[in-house]
Amino acid sequence: MIKEYRTIQEISGPLMMVKNVAGVTYDELVEIELPDGAVRRGKVLEVNGDTAVVQLFEASAGINLRDSKVRFLGHPLELAVSGDMLGRVFSGMGEPIDGGPAILPEAHRDINGLAMNPAARDYPNEFIQTGVSAIDGLNTLVRGQKLPIFSGSGLPHNQLAAQIARQAKVLDGGASNFAVVFAAIGITFEESEYFVQEFTRTGALERTVLFLNLANDPAVERISTPRMALTAAEYLAFDKGMHVLVILTDITNYAEALREVSAAKKEVPGRRGYPGYLYTDLATMYERAGRHLGQPGSITMIPILTMPEDDKTHPIPDLTGYITEGQIILSRELDRKGIVPPIDVLPSLSRLKDKGIGPGKTREDHAGTMNQLFAAYATGKENKELMAILGEGALSETDLQYAKFADEFEKRYVGQGLSENRSIIDTLDLGWELLRMLPENELKRIKPEYIEKYLHGKK
Repeated sequence: MIKEYRTIQEISGPLMMVKNVAGVTYDELVEIELPDGAVRRGKVLEVNGDTAVVQLFEASAGINLRDSKVRFLGHPLELAVSGDMLGRVFSGMGEPIDGGPAILPEAHRDINGLAMNPAARDYPNEFIQTGVSAIDGLNTLVRGQKLPIFSGSGLPHNQLAAQIARQAKVLDGGASNFAVVFAAIGITFEESEYFVQEFTRTGALERTVLFLNLANDPAVERISTPRMALTAAEYLAFDKGMHVLVILTDITNYAEALREVSAAKKEVPGRRGYPGYLYTDLATMYERAGRHLGQPGSITMIPILTMPEDDKTHPIPDLTGYITEGQIILSRELDRKGIVPPIDVLPSLSRLKDKGIGPGKTREDHAGTMNQLFAAYATGKENKELMAILGEGALSETDLQYAKFADEFEKRYVGQGLSENRSIIDTLDLGWELLRMLPENELKRIKPEYIEKYLHGKK
């Protein structure tokens, strides 16, 4: 039986304190009925004896302490899930905002979910093609992996996110079984319009579930949005057997909302004012991605975050790096050069890339060409720095070839633009084309039989 209370004692920002409650549990959904009949929602954040602290999902303005009624609904915040979610646009609270009909739910799921049991995890080892050479060729994304993108303010991470969502696919005949769940957290109206129009224009919306939380929405909604997206992804992956790519942008906005709520609760702050449990909170989201033993579906995650002041040691990228399996880093220097997307391949890393490449997954020469391209680009950048200090005359002919290779690599391999969709074969062939700029005796990281087959055989 649902009880009503008129015992609101205090409201502080997004928090409300209700006295003399009984049988209330953590994370329970709450309805607040205002004197004019309007209803607002919240959830129980803390229970201390007969006092409950409620976190409001909407503004607290207009709530009359004496006349407003509070109802505890006996269940946590839930998302109505169905296969019909594909092709739909939802608010950060899971309400349809695309003008279409309400979802007829096949189930209601608690959005808080649980991190996947490590003992039940299957090892990620299957390739996902994003169509972006700097990722597919050098920092390969593997099905079930968590691979964040570290960006900076003003860099084109939203465009890259849309490109990956539009182009990503699996190659083993499961294209019809592949879906994208895209959650935009704390973005501007212009950015939300860009995502909706881009997905609609390219037809990608048909296989996408889109959650949009705007910057002018309450901060508390930002905390729920990624969990809504992950709940939808879990349903599609483990109930429907689909391979789901989850893209979350921007995790920095999520962490800022968490800090705002923590400050309202008067909690002791940790590094840079973020709550001490930021690591645990991020882990409860990130660890919901992966593959279950014995189940065909999978959840692969690409969280995107803007590093405040381009600082990789800031708590948000720092803690994200601990939890996830690598990172893709966008470079401001490449962006200034006009390289799009400006992915800095040398500090970027995919810790699971070796498991997702090779015969039967991409191509037999993938590992060798990847290592050779890394080595050649690193050498070319060093030679360019030497050229700037000592002059071109101080470099040997081979050194100059490496320097020229680095320029062409950035321009043609990394800078493919935001509309070109390259298959993994196109990416590998382009790598060989660039390696032909170097003397053959410099290709020391590739097996001789692959040099014979791909370097000589495709001239």
